[in-house]
Formats: sequence, structure tokens, C-alpha cells
Amino acid sequence: MRTNTHHLSARSSADVRNLGILAHVDAGKTTVTERILFLTGATHKRGEVHDGTTVTDFDAQERDRGITIFAAAVSCAWDGHRINLIDTPGHVDFADEVERSLRVLDGAVAVFDAVAGVEPQSESVWRQADRYGVPRIAFINKLDRAGADLDTAVASIRDRLHTVPLVVQLPIGREDEFTGVVDLLRMRALVWHAGRDTYDVVPVPEALRDEALRRRHLLEETVAELHAGAMDEYCTASALSTPTLSGALRDLTLSREGVVVLCGSAYRNRGIEPLLEAVVSCLPSPEDVPAVRGTHGDTVQERAADPAAPFAGLAFKVNATATGRLTYVRVYSGTITKGETVMDAGTGRTERIGRILRVQADRHAELDRATAGDIVAVVGLKTARAGTTLCSPTAPLVLEPPTVAASVVSVAVEAHRSVDTGRLSSALARLVDEDPSLAVRVDRETGQTLLSGMGELHLEVAVEKIRRAHGIEVGVGRPQVAYRETVVRGVSGLVYRHVKQDGGAGQFAHVVLDVERLEVREGAAHTFVFGSTVTGGRVPQEYVRAVEAGCRDALAEGPLGGHPVTGLRVTLTDGATHSKDSSEMAFRTAGRFALREALRAAVLELLEPVVELTATVPEDAVGGVLGDLAARRGRVTESATRSGTAAITATVPLAELFGYASRLRSRTQGRGTFTTRPMGYASVPTAVSAGVLGR
Repeated sequence: MRTNTHHLSARSSADVRNLGILAHVDAGKTTVTERILFLTGATHKRGEVHDGTTVTDFDAQERDRGITIFAAAVSCAWDGHRINLIDTPGHVDFADEVERSLRVLDGAVAVFDAVAGVEPQSESVWRQADRYGVPRIAFINKLDRAGADLDTAVASIRDRLHTVPLVVQLPIGREDEFTGVVDLLRMRALVWHAGRDTYDVVPVPEALRDEALRRRHLLEETVAELHAGAMDEYCTASALSTPTLSGALRDLTLSREGVVVLCGSAYRNRGIEPLLEAVVSCLPSPEDVPAVRGTHGDTVQERAADPAAPFAGLAFKVNATATGRLTYVRVYSGTITKGETVMDAGTGRTERIGRILRVQADRHAELDRATAGDIVAVVGLKTARAGTTLCSPTAPLVLEPPTVAASVVSVAVEAHRSVDTGRLSSALARLVDEDPSLAVRVDRETGQTLLSGMGELHLEVAVEKIRRAHGIEVGVGRPQVAYRETVVRGVSGLVYRHVKQDGGAGQFAHVVLDVERLEVREGAAHTFVFGSTVTGGRVPQEYVRAVEAGCRDALAEGPLGGHPVTGLRVTLTDGATHSKDSSEMAFRTAGRFALREALRAAVLELLEPVVELTATVPEDAVGGVLGDLAARRGRVTESATRSGTAAITATVPLAELFGYASRLRSRTQGRGTFTTRPMGYASVPTAVSAGVLGR
């Protein structure tokens, strides 16, 4: 087998692999990461999630809860390649942490449970990777579990992820007797022995030879159908040579036309070496991905992964530690050195890089420089946040930041002791600085400080972090969901005149608006569209833009209950100006008050966030679980039973799920589990809406 020395320098960016480990919670991401670190020599002892000894789950809350909460970056080396690896969270509440990681990664390993196959959150992170065009390979984990089945897991990849799985291994033994894999590329067997960290390469067992040949032939057929070069050889020889097959698998991975599938058991340390070899041979280096695109003024520019090019990098994570503020940066082009001055492309401010660190989760090694393709942490940046572009002051460039999801749940927070109020404000500001998916605001009516996030667990973790890191005792109110308001029936021809005369220059603006419902596709980013049909220059273009800005101001609070308004199309159809008293400010004010008046005249409805819930429960508890979901206004969409266990999928309002974990445990005697993923917004029934608005 291939040996490795732990040497982190790479000859060039072609020898670098920036990859993430993606999966549903409990599929084994962190264990896969720990085994990779152990085999590459980055650690000298295998960390275990259940013992709280893992490298990447180093936060106290992660070890207490046994789940990954914060994306952790580590570096290791394998076969002359440096691997910068990010272990991402699997829980839906931390999907934004995954989003920020995927923005800066070149490839990913998707880990699936061999029993459960594709689960809801693994499907969600797969879609996130699709959005960023990240090539992936798949690792079917936990083949040693009772009920594990490679073919069933592969079928779920094909059916639920709508991709072509290219299975390159065949398991040797089932469940407890899983001891190794048949490598279908080289037609050999890799066998691991209990108590040993290495595998033996042996001939394919006679009992599996026919099945291995059948699967190799099926793999060749599938690859030939997708790859033109392979098709030519297959038509000539009715087979593919190993070099042709290997090259075609890499090409199909990079083009995302197929996904290479490997298998193993990370906990038993079986299958990790072939996975590392697939990472090196199939996933892209920084030189294999398209040049990064950014903007400078009105022009679009590209920067290749060239150490000699002007520096451009993206900050994707900020972490406040006891030793200072760490800013995690993906270097896309150029080189940065310790002590160098870089520019925040968004604000134009310059800052000095004090130190550059190679990250090993919560440990760091100092570097003198970082070049194109590197993922490092820098010390010394005071204002850079996740999504900030850092660049050379002489070659400005703004890169597209990762998208930030809107928060859906809020809790009121207050310090138990009044003397801690100022410290709590500082702690909340630091939290938001580290995690852009958190938001803090003060309710104007109650004066309460509201912390908003992606779910109950997300907020629970944030509050616990304040308690542990800052020693502040915090009181927390009942969670509240983020409702929205939308138009059911709009208004046409609403006239609004803004006239103000109080000495000196006056204000005059006359606008006519049409307001109608905007049908928004699921997942669409734009929930407000503004247009103008004014002709003849009756309203100059700069005033049209001011009207749009005023309308956007009015969307912050709707007339039903003061919730943000969404799903709206506003058209400016007419207007008039005054030669002296009209101004952009006057038209912005007119736009704001005109839309408020139009919304009061329109028919609106309340919207609430809904989630897709998947509950896995014992078969004898299905009736009680279904009844409870119905009481929570849940709509069951799918139910399947396998090996005495039922998987129930339902669409449920988020507001009805507070405290659901304890209720599910009590109804299933502690054996039930559930996961959720956001599905957008849906109308609130009239009876429920009255209760919400009456609070």
C-alpha cells in the first residue's frame, strides 16, 4: 500500500486539493475526517466522536452534543499532495456554515449512511454544492452496520440526487463480516484485518469474481455512454483499459456528469486509503477549476490561480479566539506575505496582515506566505467579515460573497444582572461578526433585544456560547418564528401626492402605483420586483430609482402585524414633478408612503415558514406520531417501512415544532429521531392567523 509522510508543502497548486466533507447529521463525516488525519500522519491517535477526542469537533459544545456545529479547517498530506479539508456541520440549523465553506472549496466528499442512504440534509447539501458547481465523489459509510446495503444506498443517490453513480468498489462481506473491498479499476481485493491499520492487496476472492467482472463491465458501459473518448475505445475493443477508465472517471467528476462511489467503514478504519487516492486522482486542484470571476467598477475580470498574479482572496469565516481574531481566507490568486497590506474591496479600507497560519482545527502553524490555492487563517484584520473580498490595493477586485439565508426563528435575550447588559451587547455583536446567519435587533414596541437565527438548536448554541465564553447569565424568551405578509389582491392606480412647504425650498412628488401579487418560484431570490411604465419623461430616471428605494423602505413593516412584506410587484405608472421643489428625497418619501397606503387598501395574508420533517420511528409508534403531526398542522407526504422502522415525511409549520424533540422521544420511548429542512413560506390558515395577529 502507499505510505505517506506528513509534509504539508506542495510543489505547486496542482498538488493541492481543497475539499469539504458533506453529509447528513450522524452519517460519519467527522469520523471520516479523523481517519484521514490519522492515516496521513496529521494526528498520532484516532479521535472518536463518542469519546469527545476528535480534532475537528474541538469546541466544548460540539463534544458535549456529539455533533459538528462549526466548520473546521485542517491540512494534511497524502502522496505528495496537500489536502486542505473542511469538516462541515450536518444539522440543518447550520446550513449557512456549509454554504460559506462550499463557496471556497474546489471539491467535496459526500458521505452517506449505508443503511439510510440519501437523507434529507444530505440532499440539501448536495443541492448547495450544485449551486456552486463543486465536483464530488461519494463515500458509502457504515457498511459494517446491520441492514447496510451498498446497492440500496447507490439507488437512493441515483433516484434522489438525479446523478449517475459510478461505483468503483464491491464490498467483501456483509454487515459484521465486512472486511474489505474489491477495486473494480485494477480488479484486485483490499482486505483489512482487525487490530491493524494497514490493508493487504490480494486477488479477487473466487466467490466474488463473476460478480466483480459483471460490475466492472457495467461500469465500463456507463462510462462509455457519458464520455466520448471512452466510447471510441469501447466500440473498438468492447472494453476499457484501466488508464482510459481512470481518466474518464476524473473527467466525468470534474464535469459533474457522474459521481464516483466508494464504500467502507470509517469507524473500523476500512476504506479510507482508497478514498484518499480517489480524492487525489478525481477531485480538482485549484488549477483545474475555472478562473475566479470578480468585478471592478462596471467591468468583470478573471483571475487565474497564479502565484504571480495580483492577490485576491475571500474571507469565509471569522473566529474570535483568546489569542486574537482569526480570519479564514481562500487565496484565489497571487501571494500574500506576513506584514503585507491588503485592501477590503467592499469598503476600500486597507489593513495589515500580522500573521499567516496553517490551520489544524484549534491548533496553528505559522507561515511566511500563502499562495494561490491556499486556505489559511490570518491574524491582524479588524473589520473583515465572512464574505469580504481581500485584494491587492493596486489591483482592486470584488468577488461574489456566499449567500446568507434569512433567519427564521427569534428569541428575546436579556442579562440576568443589569451590570452585564453592556457585556451582553458586546457578546452579541461578536456572535454576529462570527456568524452572519445570526441577527440582533431591538423590538421597537417592547424594547427587548431579539436574537434571530436558523432554528432552535442554532439559537441554543449561540446563547450557550455567550454563557461559556463570556460568563454572562442570560435569560431567554420563548422562540418566535419570522412571519411574512404578502398581497392576495392588489390595487391599481393609487395616487399619492407628497407636498411639504415650511419655508425655503419645498418638497413635491406625485406618483401613481399599481401593486399586485408576485408569484415566486420556490428557492427564488427576488421577492420584490419594481418597474416603471412612465413615458414622456414625466418622472426622470433618478426619481424613478428614488421611488423604488422608498418602496423598499415600506416593505420592512406590513399593515397586518408589522411583519416584512414579500411576494410583491410594484409598477410606477405615472407621476409629476415640480421644477423647483422636486428632489430624490421627496420622491423616496412619496414612494414609501404611497406603498404603505396601497398595502392598507390591498388584501393581504400572513405567511409562515414551513419545513419538511422526516421522522424515523418504530413501527408500533407510527399511529401516535401521525396523530401528533396532524395536531401540529402537519401534512404527511410520504411514509415507508423497512425492517420494523417507519420513515414519515411531512410538511409542518416551523412554529408548531418548538419542543417537538421531547414529544417525539416520549411517544417512541426514546427511539424516535427526526430531521428538518426549510421549504420556504406558506399561507397561515385564517383561524391561526387571527391568533398570531392578536398576540
